[in-house]
Amino acid sequence: MKTFFDRRLTVMTGDITRMKVDAIVNAANSSLLGGGGVDGAIHHAGGPAILEECRTLRASRFPDGLPTGQAVETSAGRLPARWVIHTVGPVWHGGGHGEPEKLADCYRNSLQLAAAIGAQSIAFPAISTGVYGFPRERAAQIVHSVISRYIQGHPQPHAISLVFFSPDDEQIFLDAGEA
Repeated sequence: MKTFFDRRLTVMTGDITRMKVDAIVNAANSSLLGGGGVDGAIHHAGGPAILEECRTLRASRFPDGLPTGQAVETSAGRLPARWVIHTVGPVWHGGGHGEPEKLADCYRNSLQLAAAIGAQSIAFPAISTGVYGFPRERAAQIVHSVISRYIQGHPQPHAISLVFFSPDDEQIFLDAGEA
């Protein structure tokens, strides 16, 4: 585990569903109805309350699904967090279809939503770098840029964690920060 920006950013390997923070970010699919990877783990660990709230969001605000790059919150069910912030990362199609901007939007919009709901701490997984195919090195550079700019201009959330599934993914992010 490493910290940066006067300990406002923590980078670690771990299980995001066990993070004791105000909000965890779910790398959701646009249906908001659960899936595999981080999305499935969050829905499984959080229990049926999250899915019920997602169904309500689909029926009321997002009948066509949550757009890529946007963010919306639900309660966290049985998770130790207070909220889950759902965001849909871009599927990688070579980088010429707005994927970098949409990935940046995921992180920026999630941070802004966390501040709006009063979250003092937030934990992110690596968004879009799994089955969505976003190159990990490029994603790490984008995330580093978005978070470092955000921290410079915003006091909330005060504590931001990047929680990677593997030490290799964590190291890719750390290397991007040194580049």
